[in-house]
Amino acid sequence: MEELHLLESWEIEDRDWQETPVAVKRLLVRSWKELEEFRQRIEQLEAENQWLKEKVNNSSRNSHKPPSSDQAKPPKSQEKPKRGKKRGGQPGHRGHSRPLYPVEECERVTDHYPQTCGGCGEELTGVDPNPYRHQVVEIPPIQLHIEEHRLHQLACPHCGEKTRAVLPEEVETSGYGERVVAIVSVLSGMYRHSHRMVVSALSDLFGVNMSLGTVNRLRTEASEAVSGPVDEAKAYVQSAPIVGADETGFRQGNADGQNLHSKRAWLWVAVTQGVSFFCVLLSRSTAAAQSLLGENFSGILNSDRYNAYNWVDVGQRQLCWAHLKREFTKISAAELRSSVVRLGTQSARSGVSRQLGRDLLAQQKKLFRLWHRVRDGTLTRTQFQTLVSELRQRVTDLLEQGAHYPIGAKEKTPVAKTVRTCRQLLKVESALWLFVTVEGLEPTNNAAERAIRPAVLWRRTSFGSQSQAGSIFVARMLTVVTSLRSQNRNVLTFMTEAIRAARQGSSPPSLLPQENSSTASSMPHCKTYLLDKAKADFRLSEFEISHSFEALSNNA
Repeated sequence: MEELHLLESWEIEDRDWQETPVAVKRLLVRSWKELEEFRQRIEQLEAENQWLKEKVNNSSRNSHKPPSSDQAKPPKSQEKPKRGKKRGGQPGHRGHSRPLYPVEECERVTDHYPQTCGGCGEELTGVDPNPYRHQVVEIPPIQLHIEEHRLHQLACPHCGEKTRAVLPEEVETSGYGERVVAIVSVLSGMYRHSHRMVVSALSDLFGVNMSLGTVNRLRTEASEAVSGPVDEAKAYVQSAPIVGADETGFRQGNADGQNLHSKRAWLWVAVTQGVSFFCVLLSRSTAAAQSLLGENFSGILNSDRYNAYNWVDVGQRQLCWAHLKREFTKISAAELRSSVVRLGTQSARSGVSRQLGRDLLAQQKKLFRLWHRVRDGTLTRTQFQTLVSELRQRVTDLLEQGAHYPIGAKEKTPVAKTVRTCRQLLKVESALWLFVTVEGLEPTNNAAERAIRPAVLWRRTSFGSQSQAGSIFVARMLTVVTSLRSQNRNVLTFMTEAIRAARQGSSPPSLLPQENSSTASSMPHCKTYLLDKAKADFRLSEFEISHSFEALSNNA
């Protein structure tokens, strides 16, 4: 068998082989075997070298890695030529100053009048109808409000039993008022302070002495106080017409025995206009995504291509174009081999050109230029749909070009990865373009990524949580803070009201937008789209390119 492979590889004729001495045959067979071993080793090393190069070159610009994981700084952009101007605002620049407080909030208003003219010294009289206003803001020393309740113990003159008085129901047994609990929750949950930092801040700012154990106990009380509003926010997000979702790794310890196998936790976020919902789960699976969005989710999901979201119908998905840009960048920067040598037979194959990735990036840039014009009002949505139809066809052609390149079943070269990426994108091609026809839907998932950024900072500074209760506190406070900030509502006021309501047994405040908010009435085309998905394909004849848009298309 070895002799047969040798004859085929080196193209030795049978007659010549029969005339070859036996010793020479043995030497040739042994040399051929060694050569084949060397070739296989070279192929293995080349594959490893290619994998290492690809791993080293991966960054936040061409993969899903976060910017904080980049080992090398990105190359500096070319410095712009200096224009000879000084730093700061230029002449004619509209100034920005701090906003003034209403006059009603001022403790004292003092008017100052010039006595004499600055030019000639003449005495001045009169009133300026529009004087320049200068305000001085000061925080007075904080005086704690402390109430002492003395519980006396008296002995019965009849039997001698000693009885101590009990606190009235309206007196808080924890020893701290709702505003103190709210401040602890805000310092810990909004500003990501550690327990020791919370103790230090309370002592330095307010003169309140507190132990580490009390901080944890008050955090738990605050977490339970907002459980109802957070559940309401969860139901609101799961029923929203458009939801953005994302997830990031999180650490959860086993201090309470709820993570016996030390599984890695994941912090999930679902974002809609005005409300965000967070949860920490010990899984990154499809079941976890269904727990986040609801198993009966019927809205439109804006996310990346992570397979945990694949249970959502492709007609209800919008893939993030920021992630697609990274995919195209990776394709355009890949080092592709032009030939492969196997078993002594050199089989040349033309690699997938970097031009494929560059062409896809060019289409992405053109798409975003058009989208920015839609957002600034210089391009109508109908015009946008018409112009994008040609662009969509071009992207599809490029993906099909990459998908039809032949590769091996287990091939792991950059060529194979490019081909598989193109094939996967073609399967969900309609999910690339849903934002074109659905108003209120963005082409990127930046809203969810921005919402999850504070959670990443929390994880980096606190190393996660030590228990399930700690993870629940993190998720609930992130839900409260992110939702209220998007609605321009005060977090401390909300937490104070929620804790007061929990102590009094009344209804807590809501995290949902107020009735006058535009959230409930926004995105009117979403439900229409879900009822009639066929209209979402903007390549139908009703959107045929008209002559009136030809000039606009050429300019784009």
